[in-house]
Amino acid sequence: MSNKLRLGVVGIGHLGKEHARIYHELTESELIGLCDADASKKEKADQLNARFFKNHHDLIGIVDAVSIATPTSTHYAIAKDFLKAGIHTLIEKPITLNLRDADELIALANEKHCALQVGHIERHNPGFKRIGEIAKNIRFFEIHRLGPFTGRIKDCGVVLDLMIHDLDIVLSLVKSEIASFDAVGINVLTPYEDIANVRIKFKNGAVANITASRLTPERQRKIRIFQEDAYISLDYEAQQAKIFRKQLMQITQETIDIQKSEPLKEELRFFIQEIISGRSLGRPDTAARNALSFALEIVEAIKKNQLEQMAFTRPR
Repeated sequence: MSNKLRLGVVGIGHLGKEHARIYHELTESELIGLCDADASKKEKADQLNARFFKNHHDLIGIVDAVSIATPTSTHYAIAKDFLKAGIHTLIEKPITLNLRDADELIALANEKHCALQVGHIERHNPGFKRIGEIAKNIRFFEIHRLGPFTGRIKDCGVVLDLMIHDLDIVLSLVKSEIASFDAVGINVLTPYEDIANVRIKFKNGAVANITASRLTPERQRKIRIFQEDAYISLDYEAQQAKIFRKQLMQITQETIDIQKSEPLKEELRFFIQEIISGRSLGRPDTAARNALSFALEIVEAIKKNQLEQMAFTRPR
């Protein structure tokens, strides 16, 4: 395989535009085409010297790999077409809206010996990578992923939209099975939960408290990790981290050195390098499937709690 991959992007919205820009910038890739049902997006393709298509099928045969940045409800059908054609595929998170479709895509990637990666961007955040080297014997997580309402996501709630990033991270850091969890959420502006909180207990004793909101005026992406010998604080957005340690009767503070970079660029570079090296061929992103599975359990628990609350408050 050539060391320069031919790339396409399907869905030229908020994230898709960034995928296209990065593929155009990377020396390892050649941006061939952009696809979107909205013909006005052709302007973006012209800016990047790429071809424009309204139907994703037109990319088949002219690209080696593709990013899918369309609404989640369309991920399965589009990704299936590319994988059946033997085209390596990156899907923005979540992989699909249900496990049946996710499992079918994973099986198809195995069968076709394709790379199948899901856009869990925090895996490639340099702050998280540095924290992953330090965190040991974690006992407690406190995580907030908050932001204003944009209306961009119309087919799922905040658990699949935002919280799934943190579920993916926690599951990767805690090498233990889940013992139990409690989840609550509220629908405010959409038919889905717009604010949600989950408290997870693991069999090894670790606990994670995660809050996600898409109704908060200011963006916040923070994780706090408490372990036996230290407390670590990471701001994903600023890529800044500190570690606090107890020494005798005092708490010391140290700023953790982080080599800052653009997480999405690192994610897409990783996707390309995994294909070129052959490391990910036929080895789909099953961690993303696990995060989806747990996220769906949380969504169902929230719905159950909402129904119970309605029954409790209904006038008798």
